[in-house]
Amino acid sequence: MNVLVTGGAGFIGSHTVDLLLSRGHQVRILDNLTPPVHLNGQLPDYVPAAAEFLLGDVRDRTALNNALVGMDAVIHLAAYQDYLPDFSKFFYVNTVGTALLYELIVEHHHPIRKVVVASSQAVYGEGRYFCPQHQVQYPGPRAEAQLRAGRWELTCPVCDGPLELQRSDETHVNPHNQYAISKYTQEMIALNLGRRYQIPSVALRFSITQGPRQSFRNAYSGILRLFTMALLHKDTPVAYEDGQQLRDYVNVGDVARGIELVLLDERADYRPFNVGGKEAIRVLDYAAAVAGIVGSDLTPRVPGEFRLGDTRHIVSDISQLQALGWQPVVPLHQTIQDYVAWAQSQPSFANYYEEATRIMKKLGTVRSVA
Repeated sequence: MNVLVTGGAGFIGSHTVDLLLSRGHQVRILDNLTPPVHLNGQLPDYVPAAAEFLLGDVRDRTALNNALVGMDAVIHLAAYQDYLPDFSKFFYVNTVGTALLYELIVEHHHPIRKVVVASSQAVYGEGRYFCPQHQVQYPGPRAEAQLRAGRWELTCPVCDGPLELQRSDETHVNPHNQYAISKYTQEMIALNLGRRYQIPSVALRFSITQGPRQSFRNAYSGILRLFTMALLHKDTPVAYEDGQQLRDYVNVGDVARGIELVLLDERADYRPFNVGGKEAIRVLDYAAAVAGIVGSDLTPRVPGEFRLGDTRHIVSDISQLQALGWQPVVPLHQTIQDYVAWAQSQPSFANYYEEATRIMKKLGTVRSVA
């Protein structure tokens, strides 16, 4: 199969390209090599020569249309991710880029047999909870006043009582930040326009994906990058809120296998799927795991800072994708080991944390309790 991978020089994209090539597919990459993920617009050395590379942006009609010529399938991973409040850019890149993809397929009659669109666990917002009195609840975002007061946990929106976290399945979405909203618009474009124009499409809602090649210059890259960067530079990392947030993490290799499965399996057509980890882990426990592998005795500071728009807890229900035969198989400690080894091999693995934090505080993305 001839497969176009947009964003194929990026983190998830490059691992997906490697897997597809190993399975005998012909792969074309479309990537604009934009910073901060890519330094000075340079093609990373891990991009294999066996993949055809096209430099271009998914918002560029000519570049995207040229990339579609001769393709059987598209894995659409190109996206804008950040914590910055440049709201329009999320929709300009993510939403408009996806709409243009389907527009060109229809307009030019490209014989695309499958489109796989990268979505995110973020579309669930605060996710699914259970109230002993009022049953299943889907709380809205926490108010800034609550966060300023250091009251981190969610309460029932009906009775204000305690809630029990449950795994979020694919049935209910509640996006509440700019990134999450833009990802859900991508889903709606793919699944609805795909069905209308008979372009089999799948949306994959990735949990926090971790592993080698994850950009250390992008503040969005997350907990593994943050803690590894700090500890390798003998700095004390910072945990937001109280460090008790629960998340599920998934290895990038497992994600690539999930992408390949839905690419080839017709049972996945016109459906969204969670792609996540088997276990939930607290932020401070994750930090301890990274410290153990790095060989550091530093523990995170918990200064009462928070990122406006963050979710308190979120854990995905992965049973729908498991029913198709997929399983996450790479354990967390292996993911951490692989990333730390990769980071240590990178001559440009500088400590970008302070600069990223300074910018986020200046823009009001990171705030403190009163």
